[in-house]
Amino acid sequence: MTMVHNDRFLPKWVEYYSSQLGKENLIVFFDGLDQVIPEECKGIECIRIPKMKGDVVATDHQRSRFMSEQAAKLFNKGADMVIACDADEFLIADPALGMTLPEFLSSLPDYPSHSGLGVDVLQDLQTERQMDFSMPFLSQRHIGWLHSRYTKPSVITRPLTWGGGYHRVKNTNFHIAKGLYLFHFGAADLESLKRISEDPNRVNNGWTRHQNKRLRNLETISRLSLRDWDKTVDKVRRIQTFCRPMFAPNKPTTFGLKFVAEIPGRFAKMV
Repeated sequence: MTMVHNDRFLPKWVEYYSSQLGKENLIVFFDGLDQVIPEECKGIECIRIPKMKGDVVATDHQRSRFMSEQAAKLFNKGADMVIACDADEFLIADPALGMTLPEFLSSLPDYPSHSGLGVDVLQDLQTERQMDFSMPFLSQRHIGWLHSRYTKPSVITRPLTWGGGYHRVKNTNFHIAKGLYLFHFGAADLESLKRISEDPNRVNNGWTRHQNKRLRNLETISRLSLRDWDKTVDKVRRIQTFCRPMFAPNKPTTFGLKFVAEIPGRFAKMV
């Protein structure tokens, strides 16, 4: 499931998840009764809902509560697992495992929720051009910040309540599955960031601070050395498994340590 409002990542979201799960297993909620359902959503369950009101924080929490309620309805109808994520987030099983996403998820223990290790994909401003949204994303980007913010419990196996932005599930722990990654592309293209930052609707909704943070992340990674992916991901997964912020004991953290790795070529055609 995802919820969108004029989201340019939706075509890629549909393309990827329909190839992994089948269109019949996808649900897209359109935030606003005025939203036009695009052609690529043909064959997918698409539901328009009244526009959620408030700033970016308030709507984040509204969306998570709404999606938790929708997930509970799906479990009541017999669903085994429910995945919820933003349209710029892609849950990927490491291609080195030779498993599809459903095969990988089916192999996991019966935990209440499962997280992929968060990977914030960022543009190398020195060497990478504006992203072509019609081409595979990971063939155009090679820097991944292994960021706890995107280590989200996107997969649940029973009715649970997500916190704002799906960053945690309430009243239960999280489990980071080895070999599973959540790739986030919200800051993967500078030109797209600039356009969003200039959108008056986004500005009025309180997105300016959020977008400025993403822009600063692009500057931050330019000062860091790239680490080897396969040597780093297990280390970061262990840190995030055992380290928690005092104010949020069911969320992962690296306590300010920054791990930026080169995304291996085996991922290039996944998204």
